[in-house]
Amino acid sequence: MALPPIQALPARTSPSPRLDSGEAAESWDGVVLGRRLRHLRTQRSLTLDALADRVGATASHLSLVENGRREPKLSLLSDLASALGVSMDALLSTEAPSRRAALEIAVEKAQRSPHYASLQLPTVKITPRMPTEVLEVIAGLQLELRRRMEEQAATPEEARRANVELRQEMKACGNHYPELEQEAQRLLEAVGHADRPLSHHAAADIAEHLGFSVHLVSGLPHSTRSVTDLKNRRFYLSRVGTPGHEPRSVLLQAIGAYVLNQGEPEDYSDFLRQRVYTNYFAAALMMPQKQTVRFLRTAKERRDLAIEDLRDVFGVSYESAAHRFTNLATEHLGIRCHFQKVHESGIIHKAYENDEVLFPSDHIGAIEGQQVCRYWTSREVFDVSDHFRAFNQYTDTPNGTYWCTAVVEGHSSGLYSLSIGVPFDDARWFRGKDTTSRSVSRCPDPTCCRIPSPELESAWGGNARPAARANAHLLAAMPSGAFPGVDEVEVFQFLQDQTERE
Repeated sequence: MALPPIQALPARTSPSPRLDSGEAAESWDGVVLGRRLRHLRTQRSLTLDALADRVGATASHLSLVENGRREPKLSLLSDLASALGVSMDALLSTEAPSRRAALEIAVEKAQRSPHYASLQLPTVKITPRMPTEVLEVIAGLQLELRRRMEEQAATPEEARRANVELRQEMKACGNHYPELEQEAQRLLEAVGHADRPLSHHAAADIAEHLGFSVHLVSGLPHSTRSVTDLKNRRFYLSRVGTPGHEPRSVLLQAIGAYVLNQGEPEDYSDFLRQRVYTNYFAAALMMPQKQTVRFLRTAKERRDLAIEDLRDVFGVSYESAAHRFTNLATEHLGIRCHFQKVHESGIIHKAYENDEVLFPSDHIGAIEGQQVCRYWTSREVFDVSDHFRAFNQYTDTPNGTYWCTAVVEGHSSGLYSLSIGVPFDDARWFRGKDTTSRSVSRCPDPTCCRIPSPELESAWGGNARPAARANAHLLAAMPSGAFPGVDEVEVFQFLQDQTERE
């Protein structure tokens, strides 16, 4: 399949652009820049012709810039700033110069969005004579229309479809993204940490290299793991930490979102893809590809591959080590594999495969929320008394025999098993290949583990009335908003409070 392109990966290593560059100013919002330029020009009672004469451009070219239809070169921006008597920072500010300009920007951006284009409606030409009240109404209608479209789309089924699409993409490329690996390697080399595990101090070095400072705060918005202040170039993390997420990985994910130039997600599918890419990028920083591949190849030569060793060497969680193994196993070791994160109830929370293991799925191919066969390693591990070491097992399935290794970890929502599995022939490369534990799974045949035995049916059929525990997330719509589940008002107020404390 043709993979969608990963978002642009500019090497954003300096907080300010070079003014002698002839490149276009592609990193700024053209609509906002245009409105600021028009505001500053009219404030000084300059016509387009007069300003054009001062900077050696044509009035028609400046008109296109003011309307957000043309990206100016940095040299022209420098000349415009000088001609208007302002700094480059003032000219390139992301803030609208007035309430009127803010409305014009909102309407213009809405009309250029895919949401608006899908409606096949004509666009409204914004002129200086258009009453501000009309802009208020148009902007309000567009905002409400987008909110309703997002609310309609953000259903559990839409989320499952998005997961299916993303999982297919990951399978097609063996869960390996060379562009992300290369970008992580460049950043590691830039701060002198290209070939060793990444410490917390080194993570802070990366933030500083990018022109950001790191701040630990007590009142981080409850719906967030981190907040990035692009205006003041700060990363805010929780002082008390986030359950299940150590500070280093949270910071690296925030850095990843910035370096990968991720903007506001277009939809829930885009939101999921951005999250996968930032998690991948963070893992590529914590477990650099060159060093990790060298470590894994050495272990494979000894026929002693073990996820727990990868975890211990790089000082990461077992889940992070397992995910990283799936990134590199097929591309660099020639090993196809699968990963599962399963709740103690038997429900799949996360999963990936490129070894043709037969995951349970619904009619659209979604596996999240499905129940795993009780004879799989990811379920059997919960019944093992020794949770200090990994549990290994061979399982015969309709698609062949698989060897799997699994551990159990606690979380606020209960116990989860984390497992990595490979086809029988590849078990020879792993520690634990000599396990005597073996099971047989006939799933998806319902007689395997989903239908009571004749003895149990005879004893209890018609005599049991269980009260099912309703999973609210299966019934409710996904949280709406640009970043699902995030309270935008709370985030903006948090940033305002932090700025006022300075």
